[in-house]
Amino acid sequence: MPDATVAPRREADVMIDHEARELARILDEARITPLFQPIVDAGCQGIFGYEALARGPSDSPLHSPLTLFDTARHTGRLVELDLLCRRLAIEAFARLGLPGRLFLNVMPTSLLEQDFREGLTRTFLDGVGLSPERVVIELTEHLPIHDYALMRQAVDHYRRMGFQVALDDLGAGYSSLRHWAELRPDFVKMDRHFVQDIDRDPGKGQFLGSLLEVSRSLGCRVIAEGIETAGEQRCLWSMNCTLMQGYLFARPAADPPRSLEPPVPVPPAMSGSFGTQASMLCRHLAPVMQGTLVPEVVERFRCEPELRCLAVLDDQHRPVGLVRQHQFLGVFTNPFSHALHARRAIDSLMDRRMLVAEASMPLETLSQRITGSPKGSRDDFVIVDDAGRYRGMGQVIDLLREITALQVRSARQANPLTGLPGNQVINDTLAARLAQGDPFVAVYADLDHFKAYNDAYGYARGDQVILALGRMLEEECGDDGFVGHVGGDDFMLVLPEARARRRCEAILARFARFIPSFYSEVDRLAGGFSGRDRQGEAMFVPLMTLSLAYHAVAPGAGRTAMDIANVLAELKGQAKRQAGNSLFIDRRQ
Repeated sequence: MPDATVAPRREADVMIDHEARELARILDEARITPLFQPIVDAGCQGIFGYEALARGPSDSPLHSPLTLFDTARHTGRLVELDLLCRRLAIEAFARLGLPGRLFLNVMPTSLLEQDFREGLTRTFLDGVGLSPERVVIELTEHLPIHDYALMRQAVDHYRRMGFQVALDDLGAGYSSLRHWAELRPDFVKMDRHFVQDIDRDPGKGQFLGSLLEVSRSLGCRVIAEGIETAGEQRCLWSMNCTLMQGYLFARPAADPPRSLEPPVPVPPAMSGSFGTQASMLCRHLAPVMQGTLVPEVVERFRCEPELRCLAVLDDQHRPVGLVRQHQFLGVFTNPFSHALHARRAIDSLMDRRMLVAEASMPLETLSQRITGSPKGSRDDFVIVDDAGRYRGMGQVIDLLREITALQVRSARQANPLTGLPGNQVINDTLAARLAQGDPFVAVYADLDHFKAYNDAYGYARGDQVILALGRMLEEECGDDGFVGHVGGDDFMLVLPEARARRRCEAILARFARFIPSFYSEVDRLAGGFSGRDRQGEAMFVPLMTLSLAYHAVAPGAGRTAMDIANVLAELKGQAKRQAGNSLFIDRRQ
């Protein structure tokens, strides 16, 4: 009797052979289509970069990326496919002139087997004139990592060439949390499972909130993937997670959008000054009009016992007084009070002492006004429009809650070591200077040889260097300059154009004077110390130097904060290639 399993096996073998031949044809003819999906920076209201994705031919059984890469893995051609996708993505990104960073999906196996040794990615970039500072190596986990020591060497190799590193699908796969701890990436991309319905699942919110706290302490940025609804986007905004990717913004495309149309929807409570105005505290409680009889007001409080305060308005709908529940009802403890006031208007019992706040008043100003007001008027306050007409009531407890939330958000956005403004405030500052329309200079400051110093002298001494540099930058930039701490040993300066170059030169001169004091006398006299590179080879590490990348921004150029950040990322690489304390000035304008 024939074996019934033979035919199915043969069919499976035929299918595998067909897919292997199809893959060979795709690789030989380079028939891969690169697609790009924007990664949005909601804080800048712009595109931060693009993730490059790959598709097989539309008429091929290997069109789907899952089938395509599975076939490559089964046939032993995964690295070959990975390198082809990488090359075609780089060429398409440059040809389309896309802004921001390019996130390249790279498998750890290809880093270790070929590209780490041969520098193929850098060769691809040089071929199209694209700077490594604009490229993020995004490690995708198709197979587990076994040799972490070798992988760390590969990652450090890319960082030295100017690349940044991202870890894909955090929370999924084999051991992504260990990848994070071992490789210390610049970005982690949160698996879509933890983003989906996060606005309706408190557990997911707590999990992501914990990871955001960890990422801030490590100087790493989280990118939330798979955002499909406005509710998910608002929830992430409220958690100060501003890098986002998903169908809500754009689907992968061969020719993706260069800007956000319409801009990313920002919840009112987070959108600049509007979110810190008294209007956000407004509770519309139906007022009473002048001339209303006292019994009507008594009945209102009886039917709505939760009411604390009622506004009394004139015929122009402007507030003239308040009726406070505890004071008002206290009048009626006397049994004769009802008869005494039965035919009187509320005007006779209302309290004319009240705090009135315009809807556009900043919360900080409102808080100061309440603190300085008479004790009797420090509970509820009236909110009016610009014409003084009644809009609603506000409560001090709500104001305290929002002021606390603002302070927490500000603390989260500040660098925990230096206390200087972090990335979100840096972006806001750049956007504000661009909106003013005056020329200014953006400067990126970065220490050279800092990591080697940190390894040799310890993290505590390294932190002292960062703190000293931050204080020095603040002092040299003056009251009309801005200093932000990007993270690690990287800082951003925003300076008035007139004195920018002179201040940069003063910064370099002062740095050269004080940095030797952070070394031992032996190392100071030697001009450095003996150390080892990532491969364990002996090397001489010179004293730390400071590199400044200088970019003048002219008014009316239609630039965004993201455009400036992208230019500075390229200029920083140029500045660090110069020996010693250096000022690299962008003269392309």
